[in-house]
Amino acid sequence: MNLSLFDQFMSPTLMCIPLIVVALIIPWLFFPNPLPRWQNNRLLSLQNWFIGRFTQQLLLPLSMPGHKWAAFFASLMIFILSLNMGGLLPYTFTPTTQLSLNMGLAVPLWLATVLIGMRNQPTPTLAHLLPEGTPTPLIPVLIIIETISLFIRPLALGVRLTANLTAGHLLIHLIATAVFVLAQTLPVVAILTAALLFLLTLLEVAVAAIQAYVFVLLLSLYLQENI
Repeated sequence: MNLSLFDQFMSPTLMCIPLIVVALIIPWLFFPNPLPRWQNNRLLSLQNWFIGRFTQQLLLPLSMPGHKWAAFFASLMIFILSLNMGGLLPYTFTPTTQLSLNMGLAVPLWLATVLIGMRNQPTPTLAHLLPEGTPTPLIPVLIIIETISLFIRPLALGVRLTANLTAGHLLIHLIATAVFVLAQTLPVVAILTAALLFLLTLLEVAVAAIQAYVFVLLLSLYLQENI
């Protein structure tokens, strides 16, 4: 029976129970927990160094009021990164290829930044809808355009993460299928295709890390505009 290429992005079920919850929880089990000893092991030291460097880079564009979000953004980055990386393993499911999950992350977080701006500085927040020096006849049009662009932000966050991961998984699946098909007829071409598959897998690892960073970075920039 021929299956669709997009069947791999369907949420698996066991006894009519969706396993996406398990896919969301399992990556957290692979992170080491802090030890009661003063001196950590190498894995914990590497993990702490990564979190520290990421938090340091993330706080560069943020002012002091936004630094209180550092722990949350670091946790969100590790969460999305672990889901993206775990989905590259064989016989696994990538929850971040689901638009519903990504929108469930993007919309509340974007809305939180907007509500913070409306509460702390309502006048500057509303002033973003109308650029300074706009001619009077263009004021209604620009307000509509800026409002649409504001509401498109969470959609862009969710769709960007979904599209990049879905495209990479599809390419890996197509090229892997080509390797198995060409292995019997054209072995040399199959070896070259396998090398291309290896390079594409490395690229997909980089994409998984970059997309997690971009997701959190854009949220931090949205927050900076409202604090």
